[in-house]
Amino acid sequence: MATLLAALLGQTPGSAHEPALTDDVGVTSWAELDERVNRLIHHLRGVAGISAGDRIALLSGNRREVFEVLLAAAHMGIMVVPINWHFAPDEVDYVVSDSGARVLIVDPEYGPAAAGVDVACLMFGEQYEAALDAADPGEPADQTMGGVMFYTSGTTGRPKGVRNTAFAGGVPPEVYQLMAAGMVNIGFPSAGRTLLCGPHYHSAQWAFSFFPLIGGSSVVLQRRFEPEQTLRLIDEHGITNVHLVPTQFVRLLRADPAVREAFTGESLSFVLHGAAPCSPTVKRQMIDWWGPKITEYYGATEGGVVSVIGAQEWLDKPGSVGKPMANMVVKIVPENDDADGAAEMHLAAAAFDAPFTTGVIHIRNTMGSDFEYLNEPGKTAEAHREPGMFTLGDIGYLDDDGYLYLSDRKIDMIISGGVNIYPAEIEGVLAGHPAVVDVAVFGVPNDEFGEEVKAALQLAPGVIWSPEVEASITELAREKLAGYKVPRSFDVVDEMPRSEAGKLLKRELRATYWVDSGRSI
Repeated sequence: MATLLAALLGQTPGSAHEPALTDDVGVTSWAELDERVNRLIHHLRGVAGISAGDRIALLSGNRREVFEVLLAAAHMGIMVVPINWHFAPDEVDYVVSDSGARVLIVDPEYGPAAAGVDVACLMFGEQYEAALDAADPGEPADQTMGGVMFYTSGTTGRPKGVRNTAFAGGVPPEVYQLMAAGMVNIGFPSAGRTLLCGPHYHSAQWAFSFFPLIGGSSVVLQRRFEPEQTLRLIDEHGITNVHLVPTQFVRLLRADPAVREAFTGESLSFVLHGAAPCSPTVKRQMIDWWGPKITEYYGATEGGVVSVIGAQEWLDKPGSVGKPMANMVVKIVPENDDADGAAEMHLAAAAFDAPFTTGVIHIRNTMGSDFEYLNEPGKTAEAHREPGMFTLGDIGYLDDDGYLYLSDRKIDMIISGGVNIYPAEIEGVLAGHPAVVDVAVFGVPNDEFGEEVKAALQLAPGVIWSPEVEASITELAREKLAGYKVPRSFDVVDEMPRSEAGKLLKRELRATYWVDSGRSI
């Protein structure tokens, strides 16, 4: 048996035949899951030649086989690199190449995006099933903890792989069981039923479904989030816990009134939300509808869960993202603006813990967990400018009760629908269009998604803005970038605002759109 599944199979008589994974195609029992994971491990080791320390990539929608891949990796000391299913072929090829993945496992729906990769591919469906059928179902030897390496869009150019540096080779898979047990401390029910209704390639969606699974929770997968279906699935499957982002809150609140009226949500005990700032109005509406079971967290791919706040706490401390977890130390490093308008760290230690002092949020995990950006030592060092701590680039403060508040983002980032979008990658593509001589990409308010992507363009001499020019620029963006990164609107400016040193003053372009929004992020 796979180590992480052995205990689950023996929990109660008959439990081996209970559903472990359910999607819109079928059901996989705990016993079937164990055998299929064993077979996949043997196939990857024997036929594909994958060994501890290697990486494999995964390009797939939400389907049961995804968790077979994740569990196989967790037992054979390898890393899975989940790829955003919205990525264009160029982006898929880059992640596979940059990560050093030796095999790409592909959902046929996304086969065209993977056509150009230069590694062996294993396709879900007939090819995948044939590989498992031919593999040994016996217990694999030398089971060693593996994991997941997510790619996060970069502040400069291409996405970056985020690699956890805490665990070296030889760590037993049982460490995951301890981490799964820790989920109960946040509020997850033990041996409940989880709904995955967001993309598994996001670190939060992975963590809040994978850890409950190895803790004994059955997982129901929704291929795509669709609010009416989400509500039906919660009641139909007796879902106990679900992770949502603010955009999903908005869509649930706007769902068909008849479906909302029929929804009971009686099984739900824990609803976790994060990944983006949530409108206080939207959050109050959700609490009014679903009650105090709604809990917010603050964290990121790089740092995990930093702080948590329950519904009643939030009502008492509106706008807060909670108190830091017991294993997290948070310090605020004030910043000063230099003559070029660039924010520089002011490392005045005496000001670190002063309540209501606004600055860059720095974090330390007392359990020793840390990260590095793959192949990016400079970016890794930049995130660790304060000794022993790291920053996600957010700006905020702690109140006199130790509650954390976010007030801005230091880094040049857009969060749209819970997805991090870094303008530099988009600017690099748009700047390659012959009609453009200068470009600035930034986020503007959007009631549903929180933010949307806008591009300000300075056109080349002699170019006149027209629907044809806009269409040509948009076509280039769609060819090179995932659809959610393509600007939703354009502004044409005579000249970009820049400091005497040549630094683009993007905040001047951005401020116009946020002044009447009642928020800064």
